[in-house]
Amino acid sequence: MAISITENAAQHVAEQLANRGHGLGIRVGVTTTGCSGMAYVLEFVDKLEAGDQVFENQGVKIVVGLKSLAYIDGTEMDFVKQGVNEGFEFSNPNAKGECGCGESFSV
Repeated sequence: MAISITENAAQHVAEQLANRGHGLGIRVGVTTTGCSGMAYVLEFVDKLEAGDQVFENQGVKIVVGLKSLAYIDGTEMDFVKQGVNEGFEFSNPNAKGECGCGESFSV
C-alpha cells in the first residue's frame, strides 16, 4: 500500500466527508513549496482523475495521483490534537529532511 491512515485520521476524514455531505474520499498529494522543497496537499475527491491510485484503509478512500505517488509511497497519515492545535501529521520514509516548522520536507 502506498499510503496508510491511522484510526484517528480515518475518523476525522470520515466526519469531514459526512459533514460535507458528499465525496469519494481524500486526495493526498505533494507540491513544490516551503523551506525544504515539498509540502503535502489534501483535498476532498468528488471524482477520480486519469491515473489516480485509490487505497482504502480504515474504511476511508485515499486517492493519490501518479506524480505524487513516488514521494509518498509508504507514508502513514495521522490526525493529532495537541492542546488547542490539531492537524494531520505524516510519517514519510522517503523524507530525508524537514524544515523547522514541519510544513515542508525534502526527498
